[in-house]
Amino acid sequence: MTGPEWFPLRAELADVLADGGLDPAAVERVIRRALDEDLALGPDVTTLATVPDGARAGGDIVPRSPGVLAGVPVAAAVFELVGGPEVTVALHAADGMAARPSAPVLSVSGPTRALLTAERSALNLVSRLSGVATLTRRWVDAVAGTGAAVRDTRKTTPGLRALEKYAVRCGGGINHRMALGDAALVKDNHVAAAGGITAAVNAVRTQFPGIPLEVECDTLDQVREAIAAGVELVLLDNFSIADTRAAVALARPAGVRLEASGGLSLDRAHEVAATGVDYLAVGALTHSAPVLDLGFDLH
Repeated sequence: MTGPEWFPLRAELADVLADGGLDPAAVERVIRRALDEDLALGPDVTTLATVPDGARAGGDIVPRSPGVLAGVPVAAAVFELVGGPEVTVALHAADGMAARPSAPVLSVSGPTRALLTAERSALNLVSRLSGVATLTRRWVDAVAGTGAAVRDTRKTTPGLRALEKYAVRCGGGINHRMALGDAALVKDNHVAAAGGITAAVNAVRTQFPGIPLEVECDTLDQVREAIAAGVELVLLDNFSIADTRAAVALARPAGVRLEASGGLSLDRAHEVAATGVDYLAVGALTHSAPVLDLGFDLH
């Protein structure tokens, strides 16, 4: 590997990514961008100066704290793209499994320079994704037994949406829409632009018949209007517990699903979920998740 010329992803690892619902080509593009950032101003001068050419080593990615894993094969792909056929990768844990401190989740061997050049990008990705999965699992555990599911939002890191939403799935959550085109979410600004909830719903139904449609409501009167307009899913924005229960009473006879959003916290999650809503929409899963502490030990 000379300069920022990366090797292609191997078929075996691409299959692992695809089995998890990821697009291997898209993951490879993310990794290439991360590596290009690290070498944007030149080669890895520290590694070139301190590691003899031709030196070989092994290394392990090891959790320093407990959590839920996500992105282990993504980290493996980083090493493969840098080291190519000279790098051997072994996965010891699957995404969604518990991270156990001091128990390696990934081992690599190959040219020492390649391993050290890949180290930070690999750790950044697996630590970030495992942090999302770990926080998601906490929310999922918090609403256990209520029948409500935890969903993410589009409040994701630019360029990492597919990976972060994958991490949510690893933590036991489910995904909201992936982009702007796979479902319609009528929010307050759309309502204002269209001239009301009913007008907005009718406009979506006319132009995009059959598209999944959700409407954000701020009041119970808006919930009534959305139900009357025939939507299948209503998002309750910053509703009190009492108003959430009232919305459930309105929606259930009509077969309308409800999603609570806004003002949610882990300590209130079970109380909100127990009102009978179908989903909790939690932006914090992706915009506020702390990274999980993992390190790379060279040997």
